[in-house]
Order: sequence, then C-alpha cells, then structure tokens
Amino acid sequence: AAISACEKGGRPDTALDLLDEMKGRGLEPNVITYNAAISACEKGGRTDTALDLLAEMKERGLEPDVITYNAAISACEKGGRTDTALDLLTEMKGRGLEPNVITYSAAISACEKGGRPDTALDLLDEMKGRGLEPNVITYNAAISACEKGGRTDTALDLLAEMKERGLEPDVITYNAAISACE
Repeated sequence: AAISACEKGGRPDTALDLLDEMKGRGLEPNVITYNAAISACEKGGRTDTALDLLAEMKERGLEPDVITYNAAISACEKGGRTDTALDLLTEMKGRGLEPNVITYSAAISACEKGGRPDTALDLLDEMKGRGLEPNVITYNAAISACEKGGRTDTALDLLAEMKERGLEPDVITYNAAISACE
C-alpha cells in the first residue's frame, strides 16, 4: 500500500527505497508490489529503472501481468524507447497475455514519439481486429503519429472515424489534426 501511495504521489525514489527496505527485511515482493514500483518509475520518468524492475521481477520467478506490461510500455513511451515498447508488446502477447486499450494506447503513443506512423496505424488496426474499442487517448496518439509523419489525410480520416464511433474529440485531438494540415 505504501509503494502504491508513492506511485500515486509521484515519488519513485521513495517507492524504490520502500521496495529495498521490504527486501532487506526478508519480505518477498509480489506482482502487485512490482507493478506499483514500475508504475511509480513510469510516472517519475525513470524508464531504465522501470525496465530493471521488470527484469528483476522475472528473475525472481514472478509472472508479469497486463498491468506490469502497461506500466513498462508506458515508461518506454515516456522515455522515447519505441523499439523497447514494441518488444514488450510482442513479449506480452507471446506470454499469452491479452493487451487492452491501455496497452495499445501506450504502444501507439510510443510510435508517435518515435516517428513510426505506419506502425501506429498497424497497432490501431490490430487493436480493432481484436475487438477492442479505441478511446480518445488512442485516437489522439494515432492522429499525432500521422501528423508527425506527414500523413494529413490519414489524420483527418481518423478524426472522422473517431466522431463516427461516438467519441468526443478534445483539445489534443484538434491540435494534432490542425497541425497535420499545416
């Protein structure tokens, strides 16, 4: 609970100190503990530490879950590690875990930051093919990826598709779509 509070409070260093203290007392962290610590690192912009925790977790024989991968992929997105984010998505699926909207949104956003609009669009299609409904965050990331990749028509098509699906575009959506038209 304390590590989770640090995650919510944006205090990754305190979360890591608590994790070390826990291990120092002979207590075994579980998946929930690691998820909170990885998420704290993600929110605090500590990509490498988040990935180190994921590796440590696996070394200890713990099986990462969807929440673990979502936090790690999001950490990669924030840290500009597109390839690592996509590798984690592949690894996750290889372990039989089903990515959710959060997973795909983070991976698409990683593609946007990494200048990979085609991969972002492939992920959006894959997501829809799995029966998952993209949300505003997903569309914003895909539209931004198209905007940065010079794919104006596709960005505008995604905006129209978003509206057709009954989603309300927000300021981020319109900013990306307008920027695509420059």
